[in-house]
Amino acid sequence: MNNYETVFILTPVLSDVQMKEAVEKFKALLVAEGAEIVNEENWGLRKLAYPIQKKSTGFYQLLEFKANPDVINKLEINFRRDERVIRFLTFRQDKDFAEYAAKRRNRVKESVKK
Repeated sequence: MNNYETVFILTPVLSDVQMKEAVEKFKALLVAEGAEIVNEENWGLRKLAYPIQKKSTGFYQLLEFKANPDVINKLEINFRRDERVIRFLTFRQDKDFAEYAAKRRNRVKESVKK
């Protein structure tokens, strides 16, 4: 199993319930394919660097997970088929980046506790 990180942007016209439903759909897909979700972060509504489909903002979501390489193709097909997703990027974390991501998660958890 490899470590992966995916960031996807959902259209800003969604309600909070619809946005969470979309995120749960992708998490359920990963779990059904045998992936282990390591971290999930909701970055909220943010301004895009440039307009996409005449939209200037979007809901950003980050998922870190461990999965087999064949799961990525299924995930990205579902991203492309879902009209709520306006952009996505998935990449495999190398050893050094996986260690950095773990440290970053720990720092975030510690800052939330304070």
